[in-house]
Amino acid sequence: MSTTHEEITHGLQDGMPVSSLRDLIDGNLRMPFPFQRNPDEAEAAAGVDAWLSEWGLTDEPDVPAMIARTRPAELASCTSPAVDAGILQIVARQIAYQFVFDDLAEDLGRRSPATLLPMLCESVEILRDGRPPSTPLGAALADLLRQVRERCTPAQAARWASKSREYVHGLLYEAVAQDQPSLLRTCDCASIRSLTAGVEPFYPLYEAAQPCELTAAEVHHPGLRRLSRLSADAAVWTADLFSAVKEQRSGEMINLALARQREHRCSLQTGVLLAIRQINDTIQEFLSLYEEVEPELSPAGIGYVQGMIGWIRGCYDWSRTVPRYADVVSVPAVP
Repeated sequence: MSTTHEEITHGLQDGMPVSSLRDLIDGNLRMPFPFQRNPDEAEAAAGVDAWLSEWGLTDEPDVPAMIARTRPAELASCTSPAVDAGILQIVARQIAYQFVFDDLAEDLGRRSPATLLPMLCESVEILRDGRPPSTPLGAALADLLRQVRERCTPAQAARWASKSREYVHGLLYEAVAQDQPSLLRTCDCASIRSLTAGVEPFYPLYEAAQPCELTAAEVHHPGLRRLSRLSADAAVWTADLFSAVKEQRSGEMINLALARQREHRCSLQTGVLLAIRQINDTIQEFLSLYEEVEPELSPAGIGYVQGMIGWIRGCYDWSRTVPRYADVVSVPAVP
């Protein structure tokens, strides 16, 4: 599929070689949305630390260092620049919770997908049935659900819980795929990644940030649903570009750039470029569809879509500088 000449050509910016894989990404990824940060980021960061401590999640020795490397409040600020301080706190806490939950799920899943079942079943029962928690993680999830219900309408909270259950199920699919990597196709990787990304659970919070609910026609509008899918994919695939080095070194499989590398038996740099093409196409489809759908949307619907745009741009800004993905600058742009 690829040659060394093709790899070098794609790694040029105005005729000058770029130096690192991060430079290669910056030079080829199309990001048409403006950089923004939420002014309440510092307050959200303090709130995250206090909330994690309150529920005992930072009692585990590896969690404080992981939170320092992932900066959940910074990701919340980049993805949710226009929401009020209350919504931002929920977003930041949910991001931190998902980081803790995801890392534990990966650790357990490496041993056997079956070891994940108690953890995942507890989460589903809390989200679906309101069952009382039996673990610190479950207690933190129950508290998140309480916060969402206090801020959102019943319909918005139900959509949050439904999308959160999809995220939980996705972690089991990921563990199964990691257990049988020889069977993993690129399309399977993309499908699993769209669930484990955990992006769409945040979208009902952006609806709650609007002056009124979306209309029933908007909630069920095929175009709006497609925009949701496109934005979540573009956001998480962009993070995959920057995390590819870290995840390749740790043996992770569910990453779009690594999936493209395996599919085409090419260098990591070319796998990243192939993933960028897919992301650019996805963002272009999002822009075209939004232009088509926007005249049919209420002001609340437009604000809701702006929340989706925040995740596309915010994942890019956060991923390129977060310590968790710092390995991206250690790999040259050209193999």
